[in-house]
Amino acid sequence: MSMIADQISGCRLCADRFAATATAHRPRPVVWFRPGARLLIVGQAPGARVHESGRPFTDRSGDRLREWMGVDQATFYDRDRVAIVPMAFCFPGYDGKGADLPPPAICARTWRTQVMRLLRPRLTLLVGGHAMRWHLGSRNVTRAVSDWRDHAPEIFPLPHPSWRNTAWLRRNPWFQEELLPALRDAVAAELDQGAGRA
Repeated sequence: MSMIADQISGCRLCADRFAATATAHRPRPVVWFRPGARLLIVGQAPGARVHESGRPFTDRSGDRLREWMGVDQATFYDRDRVAIVPMAFCFPGYDGKGADLPPPAICARTWRTQVMRLLRPRLTLLVGGHAMRWHLGSRNVTRAVSDWRDHAPEIFPLPHPSWRNTAWLRRNPWFQEELLPALRDAVAAELDQGAGRA
């Protein structure tokens, strides 16, 4: 693990913030990257299940994301090939109504530029609105995803794979019919090239 990964793993900047949430949890940064990975997944922040497991996307959202990408778990969790760098490394907690809190901005301000300097991905998947705002400056998820051809094949903006977005997927059949085949081709091409150079 790199020095920056060790530093992130030990980060406690948000301890007081998390203690004040409905979950009253302690920080547990989920760090899942190594220099040299060809594929970068930019998520939002770990959820409660990921906070418990210490592995990113160990939930139903992860199942759906892997299906979208056309990869199995072994490939997805191979840190030499896939880097998973969310906009915040810790579970932010729930608000009083049980909804996920947004990623604390201090996390990206503190760590993101350093991590991105370390990584040189050939393909980047931007998962959800927070990732799109940081990397593309886009504040409208549907517009950003529908304009995916403007960024492909190096970048693919994706809606969050949460099952709460099932209605969005039904309203936008082009996502399944047009974007996902192109995404799977791009993922397979990068991972195959990376394996060929190993």
